[in-house]
Amino acid sequence: MSAAAAKPTTFGQLPPSRWPGERLGLPDTGPGSVGRVGRRIAALAIDQVVATGVAFWAFNYTFLNYSGFVVSGVFVLLQIVFIPTIGGSIGHRLTGLRLISLTGGWAGVWRPIVRSVLLGFAIPALVWDSDQRGFHDKVAGTVLIRG
Repeated sequence: MSAAAAKPTTFGQLPPSRWPGERLGLPDTGPGSVGRVGRRIAALAIDQVVATGVAFWAFNYTFLNYSGFVVSGVFVLLQIVFIPTIGGSIGHRLTGLRLISLTGGWAGVWRPIVRSVLLGFAIPALVWDSDQRGFHDKVAGTVLIRG
């Protein structure tokens, strides 16, 4: 096999990263590194509690009488509102995370909308690459970092 044939030609043929974010030019640890699983789960739990509280308050729900679809809709709406305005969801910010575009900096408006709608389906968040970016982040061109 020639050297040219052995060299990867597409992103999918690249070897896995040595640490999450290496291929994105992000550091292994510290500020600016990819947000790890523990922080992400904690942020998701906080966001879910906030969304449930807002839905219960806004729609006068109780634990015996509520719609999971409404709670999910409030979750997505809160993500869409807070990511562009404060750089992440309430849970992200409380756990020291922020969302940026792959080019660095503000994620803009359309990226959080795409990311949040896909996240509302839950399955994209369960499919990760070696940079610990879910399918929803890959489609939106974003990365969740420590910040």
